[in-house]
Amino acid sequence: MRRHRSKARAAWVALALATAGCTMVGPDYQRPNVDLPDAFPRATAEDVVPDIRLDWWTLYDDPTLNELVTSALERNADIRLAVARIEETDANLREANAAFLPEIDLGATATRSRVSRRTATPLPSSTSAVRNNVRIAASTSFEIDFWGRLRRGVEAVRALNLASRYARDTVALTLAGVTAQAYFSLRSLDSQIAITRETLASRQDNEDLVRRRAAGGIASDLDVNQAEGAKAEAAVQLTALLRQRELVEHQLGTLTGRLDLKVANGGLRDLPAPPVPPPGLPSTLLARRPDVQQAEEALVAANAQIGVAKADLFPLVSLTGLLGAESKTLADLLTRPAAIWSLGPALAMPLFDAGRRDARVDAAAARAQQALANYQKSVETAFREVADALTNVQQSAATEQDLRLRLTAARNALRLARLRYEAGYSAYLEVLDAQRTANDAELAVIRNRQSTLAANVDLMKALGGGWSPRDAGAAP
Repeated sequence: MRRHRSKARAAWVALALATAGCTMVGPDYQRPNVDLPDAFPRATAEDVVPDIRLDWWTLYDDPTLNELVTSALERNADIRLAVARIEETDANLREANAAFLPEIDLGATATRSRVSRRTATPLPSSTSAVRNNVRIAASTSFEIDFWGRLRRGVEAVRALNLASRYARDTVALTLAGVTAQAYFSLRSLDSQIAITRETLASRQDNEDLVRRRAAGGIASDLDVNQAEGAKAEAAVQLTALLRQRELVEHQLGTLTGRLDLKVANGGLRDLPAPPVPPPGLPSTLLARRPDVQQAEEALVAANAQIGVAKADLFPLVSLTGLLGAESKTLADLLTRPAAIWSLGPALAMPLFDAGRRDARVDAAAARAQQALANYQKSVETAFREVADALTNVQQSAATEQDLRLRLTAARNALRLARLRYEAGYSAYLEVLDAQRTANDAELAVIRNRQSTLAANVDLMKALGGGWSPRDAGAAP
């Protein structure tokens, strides 16, 4: 038995050395070149730009936003689904790695049988026709990875495992962005509701003034009806804004996994906007976006599957072995004469399959081309999203000054229209027009502020969650 163990150990060592020297068929992965501009367009900023961390939402310095995003990243169903997929690919990777080690099975049988005495070669009369047989044996079958089929398979599964992790990061980045934008929408509605309530109160005062003037014979019933209509218009606008706020609050509850979520009223004006990237930020920064990395790992997996398909064109070499004991009685099963063993290689090679395996190679190559096209599309889409976000951020910031000038002019026009009406120099229609213009200008400033913050969130998502000034000089 000691000699048998030595022989088996020597066989496994020789097998490991032989496998280590085997080549792998199929193409080795190389990252494809995607033709992109060297830097993002319209990337301008101050001379000193701080690092933007992956938890970029904390830059808005809003405890409520921080709490909502944290809750979303912990409790959202999409996050749990992505984590479960990671666990699945982890198990698949363990299974693929286990193929490099032999599988050992233990079998035990006990039979009692009778043979015929009427065969062409009958049993001697002294031999019993009834037989007992007890057998216990450990068997194994081990594929020698000469052509790299197993290694290419592990390469593919490992890439899919990484892709599932990048998919989870993509879900987290998207979830944080959607939560932040929903929160900004809620705060925008809060500000619009506050402005509309002030407008409603102002129009109530105007209606009271017009009624007093009508009672004194200074104003007509037309003015009274116009004032009532303007107040009703503001009330309808307030109701619509309150409805929208409740719907956005429901959306935040779903995103954060807290369906009974209630968010206290707040404002939008004081939230800071994070800085935009520094000039010359390279487009190669897109390579760290999780969705781009996920697409690349899918390409790595598809490329490795070509090697798996090609390896099936070559002979399959395996080593089989058996070690155990066999005896007619259980008492003699563990004695030395009852020992049995076998060890030997096996070879299986396809001779004719009507092109089935060649078709599998062609299909794997086609899937790799699909993954390549998807990777290229992901990179190009990422570049466009960054460029669009930069444009939106800068244009929204440039528009804010003009909107504030418009708001100042509208407020002055409303004040003058009221004075002219109270002095009897103009009809009440001028006051109504001035009220509508001032209300629209107030809401436009708030909505533009929301657009600026939403564009900043889009920029964070497009850049994969932030950047560093060091990235401006980073090598591809």
